Amino acid sequence: LFSLERVAVGFGLAAVVGIPLGFLIGRSQIASSMLNPIISLLRPVSPLAWLPIGLLVFKSADPAAIWTIFICSIWPMIINTAEGVRRVPSDYINVARVLNLSEMKIITKILFPAVLPYVLTGVRLAIGVAWLVIVAAEMLTGGVGIGFWVWDEWNNLNVAHIIIAIFVVGIVGLLLEQGLMLLAKKFSYE
Repeated sequence: LFSLERVAVGFGLAAVVGIPLGFLIGRSQIASSMLNPIISLLRPVSPLAWLPIGLLVFKSADPAAIWTIFICSIWPMIINTAEGVRRVPSDYINVARVLNLSEMKIITKILFPAVLPYVLTGVRLAIGVAWLVIVAAEMLTGGVGIGFWVWDEWNNLNVAHIIIAIFVVGIVGLLLEQGLMLLAKKFSYE
């Protein structure tokens, strides 16, 4: 439960920042030109490299783990949302211009429904990354959580518990993804 709480906070922050940033990058060529090189530079950095930065800045394991989840799970949401915005047919935007729709109406009535499948794909990818990262982060930071439990059981040479933990991690990851797939079907505009 501690692990799920950390994942929820880090993942939620990534969604709050990443999805609007993806819309901005997809809609604005200037923002795309400015931010794409930064994303390309930061995205491939290992989660284990981000954790020490979080520990240095936050001076505590819990916020450092949340930071690591945030920074690692934000990229799929940004990239998929931006790509979805770019793939909206230009006819949709042209009709909106003819109808003199405001930018907010274009976003809420045209872009959001058209981009939603891309956003939800990014969210699904990001939750998998977030769940993967928490195990590694908790192994290194200690305290409580599934990752710490795996590491603690390794130190006690209790392989049976490690195998149980692997199944727990897999099952929880599967349930998270299935939950997001159900949510995606509920909000499908097809």
